[in-house]
Amino acid sequence: MTNRQVRRIAQINKDIVDSFSSVNQINRFAGPNLPSITIISNIFETFRHLIFPGFQYDGGVENEFQIRQSVQTLTQSLFLKLTAQITTCLDNKSGATAQELALNILQKIPILREKAAGDVEAAFRGDPAAKSRDEVMLSYPGLQAITCHRFAHEIQLADIPIIPRMLNELLHQNTGIDIHPGASIGDNFFIDHGTGVVIGETARIGENVKIYQGVTIGALSIRKELADKKRHPTIEDDVTIYAGATILGGKTHIGKGSVIGGNVWIINSLPPYSVVYNRKADYHIHSKYFDGSGPDFFSI
Repeated sequence: MTNRQVRRIAQINKDIVDSFSSVNQINRFAGPNLPSITIISNIFETFRHLIFPGFQYDGGVENEFQIRQSVQTLTQSLFLKLTAQITTCLDNKSGATAQELALNILQKIPILREKAAGDVEAAFRGDPAAKSRDEVMLSYPGLQAITCHRFAHEIQLADIPIIPRMLNELLHQNTGIDIHPGASIGDNFFIDHGTGVVIGETARIGENVKIYQGVTIGALSIRKELADKKRHPTIEDDVTIYAGATILGGKTHIGKGSVIGGNVWIINSLPPYSVVYNRKADYHIHSKYFDGSGPDFFSI
């Protein structure tokens, strides 16, 4: 490194430090630590070990004693890590409060396992390409997304900040599916393919709902003053929403048993058992061959 480069680096360092004063709204040098994205990721993986034992855990178990020992080890680890991360999020609250919150969340695991079983069954029955339930549990991004969401949703319901959104972003990065932890989603939920699905904070989704890739269940308005209002649609039971559909608005209700076709735009409520699809488009296809022969255009 030349003397000139050393001087330039020294100046760059000074400029960065000076910016800490002028651009101070994104600094955090004092106060409690923040949750660690690495630890939050590890917490979710530990949680998945308990939801899907034998699928996410390296090494088998052969008898009831080993099962109990494995569960005890995983639960203890999850409790300690979750308590520590919750503590970083709470203002002026004791560690005992964080422990109680962590225990309350862990207590929900048997219920969340029942929901996970329903989600696996929905994926297996809803996808003709699924060869086995094992395949669903090991490889389906939609199942990973809803499993993570159900965990994040319980933490959100406990009024613990930050951690639910971090879990949300983990599933977003891993699957391309973006589900706000505030969204309420019923049993037997299936996202097929999944990439590009967006489900907003105040969405309410019933049971036995199936969604394909690229679906948005979003808000009509992004005004900050509406943050505490219901901004996202309600999807009732037994609804199927095909790829690319966009459904917007807190007053929008999609009735039970409806089928929403691909690439439609919906901002009004629909009665039960509606079928919505686009009219046939007037396609114009250019088919001139490279040698100049053939028709210029034809329509279908």
